[in-house]
Amino acid sequence: MSALPFPIRTECPPGSCVCERDALMQAPGGDVRILRLTREEEKRLVQRLENLASLQDLRHMEQRLFEQLGVRLTIGTSPNEVRSLRGITILVHEQPGLCRKTRQAIPAAIKKSMEQCPQIAWDLLNEGGLFEGS
Repeated sequence: MSALPFPIRTECPPGSCVCERDALMQAPGGDVRILRLTREEEKRLVQRLENLASLQDLRHMEQRLFEQLGVRLTIGTSPNEVRSLRGITILVHEQPGLCRKTRQAIPAAIKKSMEQCPQIAWDLLNEGGLFEGS
């Protein structure tokens, strides 16, 4: 692949990650948007996710992650009852170029936001009408 017109993430040490960064860079027509997420940008992203103010803010960030980096999130609740934040699942879908540590840092940052602002979790649970009519 020719040089990309933007700075890209440095590669992880050999054997420490399964991001397939090199394969992505060699693939013709591969979606290289995720490589824009440098370590510095990742820190900014995690900080932003740790400071979400509302469910609308979370949904906005979810959309921006997909638009700018191709990162898909699935945020949902356990099929059983939800008694704590552990009952809320946040899945960052695997994709070539997405570092394992980043896949762990994004859900942790979102859950930290939910701990700081419990209204986000309440609104997420109410999206399906859980509290309607109460």
